Amino acid sequence: MPEIEESVSISRPPQEVFDVVSNPENIPMFDSSVIHTELIGGGPVGVGTRFRGTSKVLGRSFDWTAEIVEHDPPRRSTSKSVEGKLDFTVSMTCEAEDGGTRLTQRIEAASGLGGIFGRIGDPLVEKVQARTVRANLESLAEYLAEHPHP
Repeated sequence: MPEIEESVSISRPPQEVFDVVSNPENIPMFDSSVIHTELIGGGPVGVGTRFRGTSKVLGRSFDWTAEIVEHDPPRRSTSKSVEGKLDFTVSMTCEAEDGGTRLTQRIEAASGLGGIFGRIGDPLVEKVQARTVRANLESLAEYLAEHPHP
């Protein structure tokens, strides 16, 4: 199972960072590969919340539906795909660090991130996606430093 894991320090408290990254409607704000997301149904975000979205990977768009399978504020939130061509699990972990937060994003893709392009594409897609995840986290850290969320 291919995995990507990247971390970044954010100069905001863990609860504030968690509130932003655990809300599915905020994903396009900090993940440049996600074009849009929307919650399915109502109610507060937590275990069992489903949401749908569209991702663009190497120029191709993919629709998916995911479900939150772990929601432990302000520490960890995990979502798993339940429909679509992309088979993934994404975990966001917030840990207190030097007056701020260490945010770690971990992506596991059951079929390989390049599987949608063929096995030969796995190493290329994984390398590109790892760089994208790192850049996304750095952009989020900069954004939250300049625009604190209540």
